[in-house]
Amino acid sequence: MIHVIATIELVEGNREAFLAEFRRIIRIVRDEDGCIEYGPAIDVETEVGQPPRPDVVTVIEKWASVPALEAHLKAPHMAKYRAIVKDMVAGIKIQVLKPA
Repeated sequence: MIHVIATIELVEGNREAFLAEFRRIIRIVRDEDGCIEYGPAIDVETEVGQPPRPDVVTVIEKWASVPALEAHLKAPHMAKYRAIVKDMVAGIKIQVLKPA
């Protein structure tokens, strides 16, 4: 199993529109072979950690294997989704981790 943390920096003011499009693919992705967990998260106002980032969405994922993740990234529905949100996204950082 692997963990994926994708930090998506959005063009200012686009978070709700981005999340609306993201929510359209969640069930499709969760039905992919090897997907264990897949969902968006946003920062919480708290005294613990860093201040909230209003234009960031963090995607938390678990996959059965690296090949399952790679297949996900090549899936036609992901290409369609990326084309829809491309003008909303300012940058993406992806971390792929394994349990220690």
